[in-house]
Amino acid sequence: MHIAFGLVTLVAVTVGMAALARRMGMAEPLLLTVVGIGASYLPFVPEVSVNPEIVLLGLLPPLVYTASISTSLIEFRPKKLSIVSLSVGLVLFTAFAVAAVVHALLGVPFAVAVAIGAIVSPPDSVAATAIARRVGMPRRIVTLLEGEALFNDATALVALRTALAAMAGAFSMWQAGGSFLLATVGGTAIGAVAAMVLALIRRRITDPVFDTSLSLIAPFAAYLPAEAAHASGVIATVVCGLILGQGAPVWQTAASRVAERTNWRTIQFILENAVFLLMGLQVRHILEQAWSSGLDHRTLLLTCVAVLVTVVVARPLWVYPFTYLIWLVEGRPQGKPRPPWTSPTVVSWAGMRGVVTLAGALLLPSDTPQLATLKLLALVVVGGTLLVQGISLPALVRLLRLRGPSWAEDALQQANLLQQATAAGLVALEEQIAPETPPEIVAALRDRVARRANAAWEQLGRAESVRITPSGEYRRLRLAMLAAEREAVLRVRDSGTLDHEVLEHVMATLDIEESTIDRVTEAQDQPEDPLRGPQAAGCEHLRQAPHVRVPDVPEACGECLEEGLTWVHLRMCLSCGHVACCDSSVGNHATRHFAATGHPVMRSVEPGEKWRWCYVDELLG
Repeated sequence: MHIAFGLVTLVAVTVGMAALARRMGMAEPLLLTVVGIGASYLPFVPEVSVNPEIVLLGLLPPLVYTASISTSLIEFRPKKLSIVSLSVGLVLFTAFAVAAVVHALLGVPFAVAVAIGAIVSPPDSVAATAIARRVGMPRRIVTLLEGEALFNDATALVALRTALAAMAGAFSMWQAGGSFLLATVGGTAIGAVAAMVLALIRRRITDPVFDTSLSLIAPFAAYLPAEAAHASGVIATVVCGLILGQGAPVWQTAASRVAERTNWRTIQFILENAVFLLMGLQVRHILEQAWSSGLDHRTLLLTCVAVLVTVVVARPLWVYPFTYLIWLVEGRPQGKPRPPWTSPTVVSWAGMRGVVTLAGALLLPSDTPQLATLKLLALVVVGGTLLVQGISLPALVRLLRLRGPSWAEDALQQANLLQQATAAGLVALEEQIAPETPPEIVAALRDRVARRANAAWEQLGRAESVRITPSGEYRRLRLAMLAAEREAVLRVRDSGTLDHEVLEHVMATLDIEESTIDRVTEAQDQPEDPLRGPQAAGCEHLRQAPHVRVPDVPEACGECLEEGLTWVHLRMCLSCGHVACCDSSVGNHATRHFAATGHPVMRSVEPGEKWRWCYVDELLG
C-alpha cells in the first residue's frame, strides 16, 4: 500500500504540475524540478532514492523510443555531420574538459574525473526537445537538437563504462576504442534487426490492440539484447524507433497508428515529467551527504561553480567553430548560404542536462573517492543548466528575433499537400468506378475529399475568430448533431431495452467520428505562438505589389536547373519576375532570392493558386 500510494501521488502531482505549467506558459521540466526541490524539504515527504537500474532499464528505453518514432530520418540526412559532431565530439570534449577541472580541484584520480565528466556531458533529450517545442525555435535548430539528444546519451554511457573500467584497473586505449566501436556498430545492427523482426510481425497484425501491445515491448526488444551483447542499448533503441517510425505508414493500419500514437504520447507525458519531479525530490538528500562529507565547504562550492561554468562554456567553444567548419566542408560546395551566427548561439545555450546525468551519478561504485561530492556535482549541473539555461532560453530566442515555423506557411504547405493527395484520390476513384456503382456514392466521395481540401485552404487569410468558413460551420453543426445523437443513445441505454454490446458498438461509432472532428478543429484552431509569425492577411508590401508579372523562366526554377536539383513548388518575384523554388525544395531559392535582392513579395505560380507571400512581414495575402 505504501508503494502504491507513493506512485499514485507521484503521477497525480506530475499531471497537475504539468497542466499548471502549460497554463502559465512555462516549460514543464522547469516547474516540476522546482516543485520537487521544494517538496524535498517538507517534513512529511519521505526521502526519495531512485535505483539507477530503474532509470536506465525502465525509463530511458521508452523515453528514447517515443522520441525516435516521431522523428524523421529524411530531416536527419542533411544534418548528419552536425549531429555526429554534437552527439559524439561535443560529449567527449565536454567530458575531458570537466575531468581536467575536477582533477585539478578535488585531486581525485583522472579516471574518476573522466567518469564524472562523462556523466555531466550529455544534454538531456527530454529537456531539450520539451523546451524547444515550447519556445517555438526554427525547425532546423529543433531538428539538430533532437538528433543530438537521440545519440549523445549513448556516447556518454560508453565513455562512462570505459572510465569505470579504468577505475578498476582494466583499461587500454585499444580496449576503449574497441568498446566504442562495439557499442555503436553493435547497437546499430541489433536495433535494425529488432526493427525488421517487429516489422515482419506487424505486417500480419490488423488488430490495433495487438499492434499497440507489440509496440510497448519494442524499445526493450532492442535495448536489452544490445546491453546483453555489451553494445549500446540507447543506439539500438533509437535505430529501432527510427526504422519503425519511418515504415509505420506502410506496415501498420491507420487504426493501429492512431492507437499507438495516443498511447505513446501518454507514456511520454507521464514519464518525462515524472523524471524531473523525481530529480527535484533527491536534492535535499544529495546536498546533505555532500555537505557532511568532510570536504572543505569553500572547495566544495568552488568545484560546483567551476564544473557548471565548464559545462556551459565548453558547448559554445565546440559549437561555433564546428558549425562553420561543417559548412565549409559540406554546405559551401552545395551552394548553401553561410549559417547566421544566431543559430549556433541558440544551439550553444540549449544544453540542459537531465535524467541520464543523475542516473550515471548513481552508477558510480560505493568506494569511489569523493562520491558524495561527485553526486552533488551532477545535481548542480542538472539543476543549474535546467534552471539558468532553460528559463533564459525563450528570452534569448526573442532577443535574437528567431522565429519558429510560420503558421501561414505551414497552413499553405498542408493545403498544397492535401490538394495533391486529393487529386491522387480522385484519379483512383475514376479508375475504380464500375458500371454498377451508384452515382450518389461517387458524388458523396467527391464531395468528402473536396470538403477536406477546402477546409485547409480556408485557413489561409482567415480573419481570426471572425470569419465563419464552410468547413467550420460544418464542424459546428455536426458536433451539435452528434451531441443529440449521443443523448438519444444514452436514453436507450438507461431504459435497459437493448444489449450492452449493441450500445457499445453504436457509441464507439459516434466517438470515432467526433474524435476525428475534434482533431481537425484542434489542429486548425491552434492559438498562435507569440514567437511565430502573425496570421494577419495584409501589409503595405502586399498592397503595393502587383498581382501579375512576366516570369523570367516559365514553369521552372533556373537555379535548380543549373545546380541539377529538383523543386516542389514554384514562386515568382512580383518585383522582377524571377521564378524560384519554395522552402520545401532542396535549394530553397525563393528565400535566397529575397535575401539577395530584398524584393519583398512573391506569388505562387502553381496551377490554380493565386496567393502572395511577404518575406519582410511574413504575411500571406
